[in-house]
Amino acid sequence: MAEEIQLIDALKQVIDPELMVNIVDLGLVYDVSQETEGVVQVQMTLTSPACPAGPQIISQAKMALEQLEDVNEAKIELVMSPPWSPERMTEEARDQLGIF
Repeated sequence: MAEEIQLIDALKQVIDPELMVNIVDLGLVYDVSQETEGVVQVQMTLTSPACPAGPQIISQAKMALEQLEDVNEAKIELVMSPPWSPERMTEEARDQLGIF
């Protein structure tokens, strides 16, 4: 089974095309778990429910995880609760976006 750090690192390869920051540092990923052999479950959100890049981000997250050796299937669940806010971002993401 893939370790959580491997799953997180894979998701860090997914960049929000509007903000040019990865989805993990943006705070869009709420939960990542591998409950059964080869299947990863992800709960994530978008910066807004109407995010035009949403389908692209979700697709890229699924592909990034499924490229890992121990992952056969990534199930991405889009959740809007709790809603995303800038407070969820890492300090690194805030620096990249000039938010202090």
